[in-house]
Amino acid sequence: MKKYIETYIKIIEDKLDEYLNCSYPEKIWEAMKYSVSAGGKRLRPMLVLEANKICGGKMEEALPTACALEMLHTYSLIHDDLPCMDNDDFRRGKPTNHKVFGEAIAVLAGDGLLSVAPEIILTKTPKTVDKEILFRIMEEFYDAIGPNGMLGGQVVDIISENKKVDIPTFQYIHTHKTGKLFEFALRSGAIIAKADEKMLNILTEYAKIIGYAFQIADDILDEISTFEKLGKTPHKDANANKNTHPGLFGIENSKEELLALCTKAKNILQFNSIDSPLLVYIAQGLVDKVKGD
Repeated sequence: MKKYIETYIKIIEDKLDEYLNCSYPEKIWEAMKYSVSAGGKRLRPMLVLEANKICGGKMEEALPTACALEMLHTYSLIHDDLPCMDNDDFRRGKPTNHKVFGEAIAVLAGDGLLSVAPEIILTKTPKTVDKEILFRIMEEFYDAIGPNGMLGGQVVDIISENKKVDIPTFQYIHTHKTGKLFEFALRSGAIIAKADEKMLNILTEYAKIIGYAFQIADDILDEISTFEKLGKTPHKDANANKNTHPGLFGIENSKEELLALCTKAKNILQFNSIDSPLLVYIAQGLVDKVKGD
């Protein structure tokens, strides 16, 4: 599995490097590439490629969307780290974008990635992909990142700081701020492969569960892990009085919920005879990571 993942990462990073070939003005491309190249698990683009593979698609047709999603995710991290938001000096063990390039360029680097990402989908996706499918991908892309998706979750997260929220509001934050990109990852890969609605619904269900589980794991690790393991400042959420799963339910209950969700995700794959060791590994890995800390 390690070699399988490393192969995916190599393919994704080589293509990201190609897409972010610096031109004038060099400073903005340098800043964009700095954060995209700072490391990371490349989980979301891997999910695009894996869903595409499961559904019998061609990797070269899904690769531009996979890379665009990684650019989109990186843009959100650059902006999250700004002093006006989560205010962190480190990301993936390296100084955050605004600490290296200044706040103004960091804002523009995020904006640059946000604008380049859909352009990559539109201009780099092979012509073998039907235009109607491409249009559907773009619809889902903008829905996932906008006020009805990730952006909406971030807004509710910010305005809920220093407040005790009800469970529906808390769930909205997690399912939108984090979960929507997981949904887009699996759905887009499947759509490009021309998956039928039944398969699309199965992968969407898995994505919803894993997206929520991922945020629970992230909340737990923020509480119990270290800078060396996280690559960013721990205890940030608690110090900012954010609504987190451990904050609302406690560490042990959060771990139990995480285990239940990941078990459910694996059962979905097994029940529907979806042969993907990677998707199983991702679900189990969230549980193991929390146990390991």
